[in-house]
Amino acid sequence: MSVKGMVIVLAVILCATSVQGFPMFKGGRCLCIGPGVKAVKVADIEKATIIYPSNNCNKIEVIITLKAHKGQRCLNPKSKQANIIIKKIKRMNFLKYQDV
Repeated sequence: MSVKGMVIVLAVILCATSVQGFPMFKGGRCLCIGPGVKAVKVADIEKATIIYPSNNCNKIEVIITLKAHKGQRCLNPKSKQANIIIKKIKRMNFLKYQDV
């Protein structure tokens, strides 16, 4: 193997080892793309899920599952309806672990 070939192989190895530590996506892997909707009809909500910031995504995500197989919607976590849902879920989780 020539010197030029060894230099290229060494450069590729160095680049591969340095790139391995960088995150692939700057924003992480958030489930919600964009800010989300401001409100959803309460009658259409089947389930609400809150995903808190983590290593994968650095923002709070409120995911609403709709009835009748209409899919899921991302709710804007800064909206009034999202704040109400977050408070209710926190309250339900708090009461679930109390010895009442």
